[in-house]
Amino acid sequence: MPNNTQEPQAVCDPISRSAIFLTLTVARGEDQADTVRQWCGDIAALVRAVGTRAPSARLSCVCGFGAEAWARLFGAPRPAALHPFREFGSGERRAIATPGDILLHIRADHMDLCFELAAQLLGKLGDAVTVVDEVHGFRYFDLRDMVGFVDGTENPSGRRAADYTIIGAEDPEFAGGSYVIVQKYFHDLDAWNGLTVEQQEKIIGREKLSDVELDAAVKPSCSHSSLTTLEENGQEVKILRHNMAFGRPGAKEFGTYFIGYARTPAPIEQMMENMFVGRPPGNYDRLLDYSRAVTGGLFFVPSADLLEALPDRSPAAAASTSSSSAPSHEAGRSGTLNIGSLKGTAQHE
Repeated sequence: MPNNTQEPQAVCDPISRSAIFLTLTVARGEDQADTVRQWCGDIAALVRAVGTRAPSARLSCVCGFGAEAWARLFGAPRPAALHPFREFGSGERRAIATPGDILLHIRADHMDLCFELAAQLLGKLGDAVTVVDEVHGFRYFDLRDMVGFVDGTENPSGRRAADYTIIGAEDPEFAGGSYVIVQKYFHDLDAWNGLTVEQQEKIIGREKLSDVELDAAVKPSCSHSSLTTLEENGQEVKILRHNMAFGRPGAKEFGTYFIGYARTPAPIEQMMENMFVGRPPGNYDRLLDYSRAVTGGLFFVPSADLLEALPDRSPAAAASTSSSSAPSHEAGRSGTLNIGSLKGTAQHE
């Protein structure tokens, strides 16, 4: 884990059997903003209270804030790499940005615990927020997604998971925090299931049954696996995915909720650019011929310690205690995302 004394939120907890993803917007007004700030100090206690009913179910909650919400609620300084979600692609193949001030990633091995915690958290917020997206996810067989392939095979684990996801000395005021990007995808399963298994495997880049990566000699450069694999200085750059399947068969709604954690948004943004634009441009991810992103958001996840301290922080208070100017958020605007050079961030071991 990066060298810091701040306790992270439950970013690196193991993948659960159930999850609820809530995206909220905060109502305008200082009373509403103050309600949200005070609520930040209640989150950990609510997780403990609900989780004691079934300790073995591993209930947890990760809370993140969007760029505009952070500025409005907490002021400067702000996390160095926090900025609005970057859109990629065009036409029908687009990674779109959608409204979102707060993200809640609630997970446990039992959905009833997720449900209860979500109800308690929203009850405390009242009319200070509006729920703009809610997804109830579930583990699909042996960690497969809705298109039938194992999801998250290349996730780092143990200490390496923290090395790739938890901020350290590159942004010391926000050490122990993380960044998370979310996208909700709908799949055209009728069209997808009309393909042969061999065609599906070449689109994904892995064997469907065994999850073994296809040999480089036969794996297309436009496969999902190829375009989401990043290397820097000869080593692979990792992110931590906690994706979940969701759906309503009666409505023919079949989806995957993508949620990726990283120490900086840059590697996830590079993966999205590769997928939606192509590497090189035009050589896009063919999975997007059968999958459509309908939401997109980028959030900063403060450390658990900072989250509990946020009730005492406001734009006015922050301005009175800090004379430093806001950091630049223009990394990547010149056509490169500078994955390994954002304030000296180490993106690999």
